[in-house]
Amino acid sequence: MTNNRFEGIEIFVQVIKSNGFNAAAEQLGHSSSHVSKVITKLETRIGTRLLNRTTRSIALTPEGEVFYQHCLQLMIDAEQAVDLITHNQLNPKGMLKISCPIGFSEHYLRPVVTKYLERYPNVSLDWDLSDKKIDVIADGFDLAIRAAPQLDESSLICKRIYSTRSYVIVSKKYIEKFGRPHHPFELAKHHCICYANLKNPTRWAFVDQQGDEVVVDVKQKIRCNHGQSQLAMVLAGQGITRLPGFYLTEAWDHPELEILFEEFVEPEIHVYAVYPSRKHLSAKVRTFIDLLSDELPNQLS
Repeated sequence: MTNNRFEGIEIFVQVIKSNGFNAAAEQLGHSSSHVSKVITKLETRIGTRLLNRTTRSIALTPEGEVFYQHCLQLMIDAEQAVDLITHNQLNPKGMLKISCPIGFSEHYLRPVVTKYLERYPNVSLDWDLSDKKIDVIADGFDLAIRAAPQLDESSLICKRIYSTRSYVIVSKKYIEKFGRPHHPFELAKHHCICYANLKNPTRWAFVDQQGDEVVVDVKQKIRCNHGQSQLAMVLAGQGITRLPGFYLTEAWDHPELEILFEEFVEPEIHVYAVYPSRKHLSAKVRTFIDLLSDELPNQLS
């Protein structure tokens, strides 16, 4: 390996970030001519044109785009390595971008976020409240909160924060109109409200008293990706749904609500913190996950 193998990479990345030689030179404290010469030497050394230049603008070549993405990750990794050595991991800073379902955010995550921002004032927050399944890496998120019996396999790292059982619930109003189902198999003939973000929303699994699995393809009346809306539809007499216990904390005492199939074991729902595995765990993400692990079980109990 030659001594100048990485020479010019920091300047190249800054040129792209600044969208020009002059702005990059100002950021780096060099002259524009010096920056231009470094980029030319870099292109000569690797034998590839990285930039198309005009008098007014620059643009990455296809090869330059690939090279830039790798160099950018190299710079991120280098900064994180320095942070680890200098103990900056104890002082999180920068923008933390997270995603969480709307209802879960409103009822449980908000107090955790408030405490986190008070504890780490150098962190800014980009908080996406959405019930749609997002692509953590492609959409640039540092972390997402997901609740499911089991997550799909992926390259993401998943840390389980909390677990609770799920419940099949119905309202007295619905029972008066359509009757009470006494066995899960009867759900194939009832109006069911299914959670849209599951891999198979209409397939509900149970375990009976003998330990045998009972799988039912329920009759879907409503498909919804919002737990609070599912609960509201049940209380309005529109159908039967299955929800994790943390969505029912404030509903247990509602005079309309009833639980079905209590003699069957319902699947557990796990709350996960999900984050990209290709990056080192940054201080802002690590401290947020630590606080989630400490606070969420208390919020959800």
